[in-house]
Amino acid sequence: MIPFSQSRSQQISSFLVTTLFISVLTASCTRTSESSTAIPVSNQTSEKPQVMRLGYQKGGIIPIARQRGELESQLLTQNIKVEWSGPFDRCATLLQAINGNRADIGGCGDIPAISGIAAGQPLCIGSLQRPRPDALGNAIVVRRDSSIKKPADLVGKKVAVNQGGAGEYLLLKVLERENIPKEQVQRVYLSPNDAAPALYQGTIDAWAVWEPYISIAELEHDARRITTTHPAPTYGVMLVRSDAAKENPTAVKTTLTALSQDGEWLNQNSDAAADFMVKELKISEAVAKQATKNRGQESYVFPNNKDITNLQKTADWLLEQKILPQRVDIATAICPLK
Repeated sequence: MIPFSQSRSQQISSFLVTTLFISVLTASCTRTSESSTAIPVSNQTSEKPQVMRLGYQKGGIIPIARQRGELESQLLTQNIKVEWSGPFDRCATLLQAINGNRADIGGCGDIPAISGIAAGQPLCIGSLQRPRPDALGNAIVVRRDSSIKKPADLVGKKVAVNQGGAGEYLLLKVLERENIPKEQVQRVYLSPNDAAPALYQGTIDAWAVWEPYISIAELEHDARRITTTHPAPTYGVMLVRSDAAKENPTAVKTTLTALSQDGEWLNQNSDAAADFMVKELKISEAVAKQATKNRGQESYVFPNNKDITNLQKTADWLLEQKILPQRVDIATAICPLK
């Protein structure tokens, strides 16, 4: 307590010294807190939170992060409020949601991502999951009693693929590796929801698809693979609505970083990942465990120059195959994040 007899000027001087000490102490604590974490911490929590809308498919890291609940709590400490949009049955419908300003971030494969950018959709590439040559997350499947045993047997057959997506890319790459002219195999453009019954009922002969549809087909409908690993492993991509990346680059980057941390947690807890998939997709435990194993680890990073070069080669190949309407410059398609 300041003595009553102290002069007025002494009181003011003591008050200023005390205030200065508190300010320096507070600034020091703030710097210490910021240096101890990889994610920037907002010191403006009194401001209205920025909203990040995460679109998600049936499967993948985002719906699991939604179930787990840690992502929302973590981002709220950064003054970012998470909202959810979905679920969507495939990348194409998710991209429509981003294109229609109903979502800001969503995960897809690199093929539909590049196709969407080529079509002029307002998208940019935020982060990505690098290819895993040994992963079993994509395959061409047939019915158990089919005469098709190997890719060469697809000549003259009907194969379901998603147009401009991972299925069409897989089929074309398999045919290219086997030196089979693509014109000798009929591509039937179907969504997964339509392709599955078409295969089981015999309307089509084979289906180029991804997890968890592969495991559902194998374990519940007695289908079998005619391919194992992918001849040209693909990237997973976190796509961002272009305006969101321009207007809120720090919030977008913080959200992508938090998603990658959720992925690392799941990599260490594969049983929990399978349990989340069971709840999200209403599939059996056996399917969820096999699909989780086949997909491999969920590890997202920000793209480097090598990634850009690899994605550019894929985009140029897609243009050569006349899957894309125009060339995509991958370097300019990377989100301008701070």
